[in-house]
Amino acid sequence: MSDTLITVIAIALAAILMFVFPLMTIADRTDDVSQLAVKTATTEFVDTARTTGKITQANYDKFLETITSTGNTYDVELEVEVRDTNLGKKTSMVQADKIGENAQYTVYTSQIEEEMRNNGGVYYCKEGDLISARVKNTNQTIAQQLKNFFYTVTGNDTYTVAANHAGIVTANGR
Repeated sequence: MSDTLITVIAIALAAILMFVFPLMTIADRTDDVSQLAVKTATTEFVDTARTTGKITQANYDKFLETITSTGNTYDVELEVEVRDTNLGKKTSMVQADKIGENAQYTVYTSQIEEEMRNNGGVYYCKEGDLISARVKNTNQTIAQQLKNFFYTVTGNDTYTVAANHAGIVTANGR
C-alpha cells in the first residue's frame, strides 16, 4: 500500500517538474521578449517625435501596432509639456533661454489625438518641449496567471510589461 502511494506521489511530482515549471519559464521569457519589444518601440516613437518636432498619426499607429503585436493589450499615455514664453511677466526683454521667463503647460493623450484628427494627422511641437510616453499592459499574461495559480503572489491589477521614455524636442515641427 505504501509503495503505491509513494509511486503516485513520485509520478505527480515528476509531472509537475516536467511540465509546469518549463511552462512557467517559457511564459516568463515571453514576458521578457514583450517587455523588450515595448521598450524598443516606445523609445523609437519618442525619439522620432523629438527629432522631427511632430507626432504624426502614421508614426502613432505604427507604434500602437508594434506594441499590440506582442499579444497583450496596453494603456498608452502620452504627454507633451509645452514650453511657452510668459507674456504676462513685466520685463523689458523676454528671452526664451532664461530661467523664469517661460511658462509650461501639459497636453495629454486625448488632446494630442484630437489635434491630430483636426490638424491633418500631425501634432506639432516646438524646440524645448518635453515629450513622454508611458505604456503598461492591461491584460494578465500567461506568466501572471500561472503565478497567481501557484504562488498567489501577483494581484489582478498589477502589470508586468511596461515602458517609459521621455525627451526634449530638438527641432521645430513647423
